[in-house]
Amino acid sequence: MSVDAAELRSRTAELLATHPPASTDRLEFLRARFDAGLAWVHYPEGLGGLGAPRSLQAVVDAELEAAGAPDNDPRRIGIGLGMAAPTILKYGTDEQKQRFLRPLWTGEEVWCQLFSEPGAGSDLAALGTRAVREEGSGDWVVDGQKVWTSSAHLARWAILIARTDPDLPKHAGITYFLCDMTDPGVEVRPLRQITGEAEFNEVFLTGVRIPDDRRLGEVGDGWRVAQTTLNNERVAIGGMRLPREGGMIAPVAGTWRERPELRTHDLHQRLLKLWVEAEVSRLTAERLRQQLVAGQPGPEGAGMKLAFARLNQEISGLEVELRGPEGLLYDDWTMRRPELVDFTGRDAGYRYLRSKGNSIEGGTSEVLLNIVAERVLGLPAEPRTDKDVAWKDLAR
Repeated sequence: MSVDAAELRSRTAELLATHPPASTDRLEFLRARFDAGLAWVHYPEGLGGLGAPRSLQAVVDAELEAAGAPDNDPRRIGIGLGMAAPTILKYGTDEQKQRFLRPLWTGEEVWCQLFSEPGAGSDLAALGTRAVREEGSGDWVVDGQKVWTSSAHLARWAILIARTDPDLPKHAGITYFLCDMTDPGVEVRPLRQITGEAEFNEVFLTGVRIPDDRRLGEVGDGWRVAQTTLNNERVAIGGMRLPREGGMIAPVAGTWRERPELRTHDLHQRLLKLWVEAEVSRLTAERLRQQLVAGQPGPEGAGMKLAFARLNQEISGLEVELRGPEGLLYDDWTMRRPELVDFTGRDAGYRYLRSKGNSIEGGTSEVLLNIVAERVLGLPAEPRTDKDVAWKDLAR
């Protein structure tokens, strides 16, 4: 029997009656919400959902928000929610799903992504981190280095891809793992950015042991598994739900209204153009989320992530110009390791500097342009001379 909006409202009312938000511990409430199938309603029963249409999640969220219920602080655990969870759901064993999805959703366990490496960023399939299976125990021993790892300093678990067969072409010899970040062989070093913060990290893996039951998917099938992660990552970054005039356009539009002395004709024309583009992007993201109801995210997410990066950089540049000398100020260059990226809670200088990374993180704009060209528009693929060459024979 399918679950409709009325059924979800009834279940939500029951949750609120048995766990009143005002008198229930936050974590206890979140666990109860997950167990009631109201965490992500489109997930299967027993895994935080009810097998309902994804579009009905808004019904539950609205009821809980009106009741003052706590959320799971999604910005802090975005990698777990947007990347690890859908990959575990698709490729994980029943035991893996039961073990990881609940504490992931409640925020008890933060996740990070161990994909990019110093020599394998845009060309991720060229990665060199090695995972070797130990005779006898069957465990995997991992050695290598990862970089640009958001939240590694907070993470309990990581999604990791490593090379398990260097004799195969680069896309074929990769396997996907769930890595325990508390292993003594994991070293996390802060990577300070132009903003002064270190939300990113370098991660060094030395003799890290991963039991085979923390392998996700088949040995050597890691690239295919990783595509689920990457497609969901692009949607999570570029397709986030925003209100009208939300996101980066909000502070610059607010400044325009509140500070008439800063206005010029040229700035007005540029603001109008970017406001319209931001609204088009917001509505396109809404359409993309509706398409997800019928299946998994596809390459369309690459287009949304492209638009997200370009708009953020253009809007933040306009804001700095609009504010004049004030736009050159910066609130605090103190070295810190934040729990999340707060674009709208900081000043214009922070937004300008931090948005520079939007065209790199989650896939560079150049790589995403290729994805759109080849997988969305159907244009001929770029020539590749390394397609059938063993990874160990590639020039590096």
